[in-house]
Amino acid sequence: MTATTCFSLSSTDNVAHLVMSRPGELNTMNPTFWRELDEVLTQIHTQGTARALVISSTGKHFSAGMSLETFAGAISMDDQSPEGRAAIFDLLTDMQGTFTKLENLRIPVICAIQGGCIGGAVDMVTAACIRYASADAFFCIQEINIGMVADVGTLQRLPKLIPFAVVKEMAYTGRRLPAARAMAYGLVNEVFDTHEATVAAALQCAQEIASKPPVAIWGTKQAVNYARDHSVEDSLRQMGWLQGAVWSNAHVREAIAAMKEKRAGDFTPLTPLQPFKTLG
Repeated sequence: MTATTCFSLSSTDNVAHLVMSRPGELNTMNPTFWRELDEVLTQIHTQGTARALVISSTGKHFSAGMSLETFAGAISMDDQSPEGRAAIFDLLTDMQGTFTKLENLRIPVICAIQGGCIGGAVDMVTAACIRYASADAFFCIQEINIGMVADVGTLQRLPKLIPFAVVKEMAYTGRRLPAARAMAYGLVNEVFDTHEATVAAALQCAQEIASKPPVAIWGTKQAVNYARDHSVEDSLRQMGWLQGAVWSNAHVREAIAAMKEKRAGDFTPLTPLQPFKTLG
């Protein structure tokens, strides 16, 4: 296990488990949080050893979102000049990019959510593939309650997950969406009685994913995300190219044999990535 200021990261049987580890601060998102999350996602993405990622948390709340002290110190939001306002755009683009890494990660991401999932935490979990929640969980677009617009992904991704009118209600009022309603709307896959049961279910789902051919999971995530944002016709065309790129007779034979013999399949891992700028 490796630990940083805001997270601990462990890996078991090709499943990575990232845990937010500042319960005393309600796992709020300060600049260190963003830096460490960006670094660990880059590490997981490039290594290629993990086949699924579970993100969970500690304490009463999953995360209370952006640390409000950040606005008073570490982050300068200059609204007094066009240059300052342009810098706000660039700052937000950088922050958005960190959560987009969750969406673009080569492996599926599963969030196990307890208590409050507030503000920036909603931005974060909407970039994941699957969300499980404990019965006490709730979701809140907190930004409107502190006089601002949610700006790191919630308003762009949430309408793809739940009815548009529900998004508007949450975004305009700042009301809490309880776990049961979140599941009824499709934001949450399943609700469990306890936080422990929620994390266990997330890890079990991740283990099932990890038992499949990694390149087939990679291709499936590519296809699903593409289909979300494109027409059926365009998505079918992309699917043809994608299947042609990742098809493996050996993987199909091994998957069928493993099912018949009731054993784990033996599949090739994803290739480790080396950024071009590090070569030479």
